[in-house]
Amino acid sequence: LALILYTHDEPTQEVEIMQQPPILIIGKNGKTGSRVNQRLQALGYATRPVSRSTQPAFDWENPATWWSAIEGTRAAFVSYQPDLAVPTAESTIKAFVRVAADAGLEHIVLLSGRGEAGAERAEAILKASGLTWNIVRASWFCQNFSESFMLEGIRAGELVLPAGDTVEPFIDADDIADVAAAALTEPRHRNKLFEVTGPRALSFAQCIQEMSQALGRPLTYTCVPIDDYINALREQSVPEDMQWLLRELFTVVFDGRNSHVMPGVEEALGRPATDFRTYVQKTRESGVWDIVMRKASA
Repeated sequence: LALILYTHDEPTQEVEIMQQPPILIIGKNGKTGSRVNQRLQALGYATRPVSRSTQPAFDWENPATWWSAIEGTRAAFVSYQPDLAVPTAESTIKAFVRVAADAGLEHIVLLSGRGEAGAERAEAILKASGLTWNIVRASWFCQNFSESFMLEGIRAGELVLPAGDTVEPFIDADDIADVAAAALTEPRHRNKLFEVTGPRALSFAQCIQEMSQALGRPLTYTCVPIDDYINALREQSVPEDMQWLLRELFTVVFDGRNSHVMPGVEEALGRPATDFRTYVQKTRESGVWDIVMRKASA
């Protein structure tokens, strides 16, 4: 009888999932958005991943695109670009939440940052919106070493940043995606904030040392003054808004206020957060850090 009940209930649950309105993914190409989308689809949920290039399109700088992207969805994963720390984020999030509520959206899972005044203002807007919500407040991503602005330095053998001995409990983006997917699909998590970090706090120099050992080749970390770093970005024609953001992150946010480890991953998933060493091993196996070396030996 138990077997009969199991085989009867399981397809019913799958049908219910498939019949639900899609879940909106804002930032379909981002480190987190792409992973959240993959997890939801693997679970059988319909999704609507959007960006400026999709149809319907979604552009944070063009509010006229918001309604058509939101309409017909029931929940959303929201990743704001470039970062909730930027001065315009508060007014943009306030306007977005208003449109989302008017369009019938019921639940928002917001990706937020630790120790950012702008992020805290955005969180407060969501909490007061009348929608059900979750906030996933994340530390620095491990994937910044492999999928973002630090990748080139790792490939070249030297990472140069304006960060000294401050430690950070780097979080694996796969963990963030797992937490976000759970928040989007499990009602028991509604209206909760999950502050997610890795299980160990490491300095950039310690991260580079662990990566060097795993790769079996020398990697070095060089700390430079913030003004020298920004000047180098300017010479490379990095946009001014990105220069401002990186100065903000390295001088204000990365001042030690976020060095403590938090249990958000375990609270949401019932398992420990992924260790930085595990991230390094799986990334090494992907080969993303070895591309330059292969070209050099070809």
